[in-house]
Amino acid sequence: MPEVTDDERGRRVFQIHRDMAVEKAIARLRESLGQDWKIYSSTDIDLLKYMLGESWISMDRRRWEGFIFTRLSKEDIDEIIRTAKEVKRKERLESDAVMHVAEILSRGSQLR
Repeated sequence: MPEVTDDERGRRVFQIHRDMAVEKAIARLRESLGQDWKIYSSTDIDLLKYMLGESWISMDRRRWEGFIFTRLSKEDIDEIIRTAKEVKRKERLESDAVMHVAEILSRGSQLR
């Protein structure tokens, strides 16, 4: 059996934490949207997970934990998905997209 380096182990733990944070956010979004969640295709959900994951990587954990995902509207989620599509089509830099998504998440955390 090949030996696993500490770096590989650390990367894997990091990925697990990212994936868990994204899945927790997705569960909250799914719960808050109810029946509206069904309009999203698996591709849309994958794009949403991708953009949330990239956002999680780039920000302070306390900031991430402060986001209230249940307050995001369907329009906010649509905007995150559109942003991810722009990144995938190379119409937008990933770093700019991450900042934009952080703004959307911050809007959701403010009282409406």
